[in-house]
Amino acid sequence: MQTRNTVQRQIVLQAVLRMHDHPTADTVYAAVAADHPSISKATVYRNLNQLASQGEIRRVAVPNGADRYDFNLEEHYHVRCSRCGRVYDVYMPQIENLIDRVESASGVEVQRYDILFEGVCRDCREEQSEFWPANSAG
Repeated sequence: MQTRNTVQRQIVLQAVLRMHDHPTADTVYAAVAADHPSISKATVYRNLNQLASQGEIRRVAVPNGADRYDFNLEEHYHVRCSRCGRVYDVYMPQIENLIDRVESASGVEVQRYDILFEGVCRDCREEQSEFWPANSAG
């Protein structure tokens, strides 16, 4: 049984590693099931949870939405479009001394963190401006 779980875990891990758009568990399941129709949704969900808890992938908690999964394990920030729901990596320098500052202010030893910003992405803003031109009379 352990071998089967290891094979299934590798299948799920490979699916996440191929997806660079912060997929939900449902999206990962659909990708895995396309190649392995006998795999169950519960198996994919369980393996995603195991991979995240083992630190092989990152779970990005999305308030009022489905958690997302990220193959990029380096410390970085995320932004979620409140209109289309896509999650993007934010490439910028880390906030200096952030963990030290949080630990000092709270007394909590930080073991990991995720910062998720919310806003409207460029594509949605452009789509909105095409629909509602800024200079339209009305």
